Amino acid sequence: MNQEQGPPGIDVTVPSVARIYDYLLGGKDNFAVDRAAAEKLIELTPNAREGVQTNRRFIRRAVTLMARQGIRQFLDIGAGLPTQENVHQVALGEAPDSRVVYVDNDPIVLAHGRALLADNSQTIVVDGDLREPEAILDDPRINEHIDFGKPVGLLMVAVLHFIPGTEDTERIVATLRDRLAPGSAMAVSHLSYGDLDEEKIREGRELYKNTSAGAVTPRTHAELLRFFDGFDLVEPGLVVTEEWRPEPDEPKLPRIPGVDGYAGVGLLR
Repeated sequence: MNQEQGPPGIDVTVPSVARIYDYLLGGKDNFAVDRAAAEKLIELTPNAREGVQTNRRFIRRAVTLMARQGIRQFLDIGAGLPTQENVHQVALGEAPDSRVVYVDNDPIVLAHGRALLADNSQTIVVDGDLREPEAILDDPRINEHIDFGKPVGLLMVAVLHFIPGTEDTERIVATLRDRLAPGSAMAVSHLSYGDLDEEKIREGRELYKNTSAGAVTPRTHAELLRFFDGFDLVEPGLVVTEEWRPEPDEPKLPRIPGVDGYAGVGLLR
């Protein structure tokens, strides 16, 4: 989709975080404004491509672990554009009776996801905003598809850093956690500051302010640990994303200066 005139309702003049992510992964569902923003991001943080690859691998590992824990329902908030090894592909590969809900508020994500999954009755795509967790939890489409009285695998991968206030973000996570049944799990990955200097951090924030998601807020390890209150962290805990249970045959990405990210999975007590 490299034509610079998007589908109805899609604003191709404002960079979309989902389409920037798609470009960094080598996808084609992006426009000139997204590619320009992505290239600027690479200038500021040269490991941007490696970072999104690492996040995709984390999704695969986290969903695999959840499925092997017996979880058969998955709620992916801030799902982004469909790419390789999506939650439903991993979950259904592990357990064919799995049910998956993707939630996003980007019109192009919703359009592409629904088209891709039109023939997959076990996976649905719902419009929703992480900043309004109660609306997501009470959405009748979601509640018809998954049962919050049974364990759910909740995924918020590379999305919580778009919520600016840490207290508000903790409230959002707690609201979602409190609706989950015992035996549920939560997977989170999140940007940290890495080895960027103050000027590059400022430029990065300015770049994201002009996207569909708004400002980005990297957080420290200690701040991110608070999101897992009420959960038992799975080994190795909250660690640099690429170090969360790497598979033996997985190639190690080169160390390139830039932002870091942390990732972890918690099991609900």
